Amino acid sequence: MASVPDVMVAASNAYKVLLENERVRVMEIRLKPGQTAPMHNHPNDHVVIVKNDTQMKLSFPDGKDAVFDLKAGQVLWLDAGPHEAKNTGATDTANLVIEVKKK
Repeated sequence: MASVPDVMVAASNAYKVLLENERVRVMEIRLKPGQTAPMHNHPNDHVVIVKNDTQMKLSFPDGKDAVFDLKAGQVLWLDAGPHEAKNTGATDTANLVIEVKKK
């Protein structure tokens, strides 16, 4: 499989960096219903803080999908790696993504 580009290269349509230093990268992801953040890589494990109720589908390079019914205030842990993110809900989504950089 070809290398998957970093999230800020492949999915800059949806992600915005709020803070980055040698220990973390904090981003906000915003997607309208039906909007997709194309296949991208998160090089670090990350925490997702859900800001509003919505539904998201993550698709992985191996062809597998995972659908999440997200609730405001929910916190998720995701391992580093590539995925595509799609807002499959009926409302806009806005989540904070905090990548924890390896030392």
